[in-house]
Amino acid sequence: MTVTEPIVRPGPDAPPPASAPRPPEQARVALRRVAPDDIGVALGAMVAGASFAWVLYGRILPVAGWQGYLITAYLSFLLLYAIATHMRLDRVAAGDRVAGAVISTGAALMVGTVATVIGYVFVKGFGRILNTDFFTATQRHFSALSPHGVSVGAAHAIVGTFEQMGIAILLSVPLGVIAAIYMNEVGGRFAAVVRVVVEAMTAIPSVVAGLFVYAFFVISLGQGFCGLAAGLALSVEMMPVVCRATEVVLRLVPNGLREASLALGAGEFRTLWNVVLPTARSGLVTAVILGCARVVGETAPVLLVAGGGAGMNWDPFSGVQTSLPYFIWVNYKSPSDELNSLAWGASVTLLLIVLVLFSLARLIGGRGPGESRRRTRRRAGASAKSLTPEPTS
Repeated sequence: MTVTEPIVRPGPDAPPPASAPRPPEQARVALRRVAPDDIGVALGAMVAGASFAWVLYGRILPVAGWQGYLITAYLSFLLLYAIATHMRLDRVAAGDRVAGAVISTGAALMVGTVATVIGYVFVKGFGRILNTDFFTATQRHFSALSPHGVSVGAAHAIVGTFEQMGIAILLSVPLGVIAAIYMNEVGGRFAAVVRVVVEAMTAIPSVVAGLFVYAFFVISLGQGFCGLAAGLALSVEMMPVVCRATEVVLRLVPNGLREASLALGAGEFRTLWNVVLPTARSGLVTAVILGCARVVGETAPVLLVAGGGAGMNWDPFSGVQTSLPYFIWVNYKSPSDELNSLAWGASVTLLLIVLVLFSLARLIGGRGPGESRRRTRRRAGASAKSLTPEPTS
């Protein structure tokens, strides 16, 4: 026989039960944020490192040269920054600060180098492209001895570049996408062989592709120099880039979509055409744009198989055809200042084409998964807010 104790219920005036003590809150670490005191320590270590390198180079060691001074100053900065940070924080935090300084320095050097190249090219050639003759005239009626005022431009080179790129896109994009689909979706005993061939083609120098097209298409088939030959050479360089990028994009498509489509009775081809490819549409467009940006500035294949002329050639299947890389290479060697300025203007045009292509690739398919998740959460929050009934007074 068991005896149960009666349940005692608290009265209305009884005090509330004491809650369990909360654990002390830990200080949150602010990621991607630099404290003001860390900036001050870094600036002080930078000044101290530069001063120490100046004393070491100018007063103690019998050496000279700004390269060695910069290296010594940077190493001194890292050492002093590590010591100063270790005096304020623990060893792990000091190592983290030093690693962040090294990574930031590398990023600054990379951005500075690219910005210097872009800025120098724009300063030298941007004034040339402001002239409308640059996009409407050719070099047919101009030479190094022509009088001042003769219309001259790069219209024939711009047209040749776009026609050759169009041929390369028509040839390489279907083959690259089909090869990527075979490697990722179909598979089989030859999938590994195709992947090895694609990787080997990625490492082929552009001059080798040009020599192959020159020996097979221009010489053996007797087609001669033309824009089609340049498009073939560019497609050899472009196809592995498109194939590798497309394969990566297809791998990012969730397998659950394929399994759901197959479970609903769709075949493999219909699953690929109606589910996989539409899901990876933005990535496929990005792969094509990246392939175009990769080969638009190739010079060696165009020099070997397309040649170049001073006049306009709208037919890529017959006769020599000038492109922007060939136009830059020829005019930069000229003793004429007018032709040198044309080369710089063509360099700016080519650089703008590449920047536009990479910007489109970034806008179309460059968003990361974190940004997509944040955008999805914002949409879900907005939908939930719209569905919540308003309180009635």
